[in-house]
Parts: sequence; C-alpha cells; structure tokens
Amino acid sequence: MSYPPDPAAPEPGPVYPDPPYPGTPAPPYPGSAVPAPPYPGSVVPSPPYPGSAASAPPYPGSAVPAPPYPETPAPPYPGSAAPPPPYPETPAPPSYPGGAPQYPGAGAAPSYPAAPPAHPGATPTYQSGPQPTATAPPYIPPQTPPAAPTPAAPPEAPAPDDLDYRHAGSRIHVAAHQRGADATAIGQLAVQVPGFLVSLAVVASFAVGILGTAMGWLVILAWLASGALVFHRPTELAFARHVMKLRAPLAEERARLEPIWREVTARAGIEAHTYELMVENSTDLNAVAAAGHVVGVTTYALNEIPSSNLAAVLAHELGHHTGGHAWTGLLGYWYSLPGRIAWAFMRGIARIAIRVASVFSLAATGMVYLFIGMFVIGGFVAAWYITVPLVAAPYLLAYVGRQGELRADRQAADLGFAPHLAQVLYHFQAQEDTVKAQAAAQGRQLKEPGGLAKLLTTHPDNHTRLQALEPYLQLGR
Repeated sequence: MSYPPDPAAPEPGPVYPDPPYPGTPAPPYPGSAVPAPPYPGSVVPSPPYPGSAASAPPYPGSAVPAPPYPETPAPPYPGSAAPPPPYPETPAPPSYPGGAPQYPGAGAAPSYPAAPPAHPGATPTYQSGPQPTATAPPYIPPQTPPAAPTPAAPPEAPAPDDLDYRHAGSRIHVAAHQRGADATAIGQLAVQVPGFLVSLAVVASFAVGILGTAMGWLVILAWLASGALVFHRPTELAFARHVMKLRAPLAEERARLEPIWREVTARAGIEAHTYELMVENSTDLNAVAAAGHVVGVTTYALNEIPSSNLAAVLAHELGHHTGGHAWTGLLGYWYSLPGRIAWAFMRGIARIAIRVASVFSLAATGMVYLFIGMFVIGGFVAAWYITVPLVAAPYLLAYVGRQGELRADRQAADLGFAPHLAQVLYHFQAQEDTVKAQAAAQGRQLKEPGGLAKLLTTHPDNHTRLQALEPYLQLGR
C-alpha cells in the first residue's frame, strides 16, 4: 500500500503501487492506487520504510541486501537493523488470519508469553493470542502440620534417703583389725584342703613330667605363690571387671553410694577407702563381696531401694569382708581349680568311652562301666582320706556358706541395720511368693529342691534368716 499524496505538492504525479515482496502472487488492480487486499491465507507483505526503496534493509555490514525467507514476514523495527532470519529447523510464528501487520511506529509486535506450569512437572500450555501476562503464584508444597509435642515423662523419684547418719562429719573409732578370719572362713579353708592336695598333685605331675624336675619345681612354687594375687588390688579389680562384670560407679552413682558407705564403715570402725566400691548393671536386688577389697552392688539396689535398706545390704557385704569369707572362698577356689579341671576332664573321657562302647554292643558298655566302678572303688580304698573329703566337699562348702550368710546378717544387725535388713528379706520373700502365684495361675508348679539339692544351696532361705534376726528386732536395734 502506498502513502497518500502530499497536499502541499504543486502538482501531484502519478501514484505507482509498491512492488510486492518476492513470492507474493496477487498483482495490484489496474489503475488503482491501492493494492488489492490479499487473498485469505496469503502472506501479507510488510510496508517499506518511509522514503526508502521497496526492498528489505540489508544486514549490517553486508553490501547485498539479503532477502527474507519465503513466506516469512519479518517486519523490521524502526531505527534498528533487521533481525537475523530464523534457522530452517525453527518453525515460523503463527500468523493471525485477517489481521493486518502494524505500521512502523504504531507499537511493538505483541509477544507470546507462555503460562508457567501449575505445578512442577505439569505440561505448559501456551496462549493463542495477545493476552495480558499473568504471573502464576509460586508452587507451595502442602505442609504437614507439626505434631503436638509429646509431654516429657516426669523424672523418676529417687529412692528416699531415710538413713540415720550418726557419724556425719564426726570422728569415728578405728577397729584394730580391718580384716580378719572368723570360724566360717577357717572352715572354708579346711574344707578346701583335699581339693588343694589333688590340685598340687595334678600341677606337679604335669610340670615335672613335661618340663623336668628343676623347671617343674619352679612351676610348682610359682603356682603356690600365685595365691597372693587375691590381695593384690589391681588383680582384684581386673578379676571383678572381666569375670564378675562389675564396673566403676558413675559420678551420680558415687554421689549416692559414698555417703551411705561412709556411714556403714564408720559404725564398723573400718576406714572407707580400705575397700573398692563397684556397680553391676542388673535389675536384681543384690550385692557381692569379691576377692579381698571389692564391694559390688547392683544398679537396682543403688537406685530403687531406700538408703537405709541399701546401707543394710552394704553392711551385710562388709560382714563378709571383715569375717574373711570373701578372700578365703576365692583362695580355696583358686587352689582347687587344677583338681576341678582334671576331674571334669576324666568325666568327659568316661562319657565318651560309654558312648563309643554303646555303639558296638551292650557287653562293651558293661565292661566300660565295670572299669570305671573298679577305678572309683580302688581310689576309695587306696586313698580314702582324699576321696571321701572330695565327695563330701561340695556339701560341706554349702553348709559353711550358709553359716557365713547368717554371720554376715548378724554383723549388719550389730551395726544397727536389723530392721532394714529384715525389710530386704521380706522383699525377697514377696518376690518368691509372686513367682509361685503366677505359676499356680498358669497351672504350673515350680519344682522345689529335693533333700540333697537343699544341702547344696549356699544361702539359707528367707524364713531362716528372719528367724535369726528376731532377737535384734525385739531389742529394737
């Protein structure tokens, strides 16, 4: 389309139509100043710059103007170089049917904004016309409401501190003997003498038979001297840690344990640092006197029972130490250990021989039993003073152990803990009654120990211990 004639011109000349862009098939109507409208679907040519030729502006720095790609209307922007043509693979922007291109200076060409996806991963949709660009709000993932805070469990109430601290901050008397050996301790050593002799024979046989006479005697003397390790504190602590599974108390455990222990030792006239306090991780109410200097207590006894009952338990274990029950029991066990090992080995050999003989025939099995019986009878006849005490030793040791428990109870009662020790024994009895009641409710009956089994128990029953405490309870001590 051409521009209208200027009215100020003196003599208007003929008006010629603008040449179309290459590739436009429709020529102008004859004698008309205005080109014919394009056919529907044809490409509308863009008008040239005012006062310029009807050709596309050249690329910057290029001498020959580059024609646009066929059927690609690329209207130049006023005052700027024409943009580079798109690559052949790039699809041309869609045309608007019936819409006329804008004239230079009438405004920028509309853009085609793409709507952002509704949420991450959604396929974007494109607008098909010049519509206002709207910014979609950012995607906010659904938030899970925070769970209501769980109220913290109230801290467990500590065990009541109901101990009568008679010697708190005051000087105490110190006993002449911090450790001794009463009749029970001496009885334990006496009962262990046969086992010691058998162990000595076993050690001597192996040492002399394997190493010779000179080296064998050195081994025997070293074994005899090893009993002194019972009183060696580092060895005791290692034994308590690795064998008895005891540990050093924590700071809060020591803060509760030491004041009670000082009161117990003060009443007994014992220096508190003479013994080492240790703790066992256990849910049972128990304590132990180990070796020569170790007193162990369970975490249950430390944290769950009142201080007076804990003091009674510690006083009981202190009675084992001052009476010599702990070190004599451990010493006897150590010196009888080689004999126990040899006896266990012989029993294993006898079982294997009986099983092998039973595979062949019944007669072979009978011969093995006959040989074992003759060996035992020969031992009783040849060395009855050794074999008889060995057979009776377990029963004698159990009896001595029961007497040692009663003596330790009396030690605790003498220190003023008889009522509190009785409360602990009542607790033990209540536990036994509960177990029996549960078994009866399930239709079971607990197996009670028989006559010989009772003789092998190392602790008297609760009724016997409570009966032994009755004189102290009646006196109110």
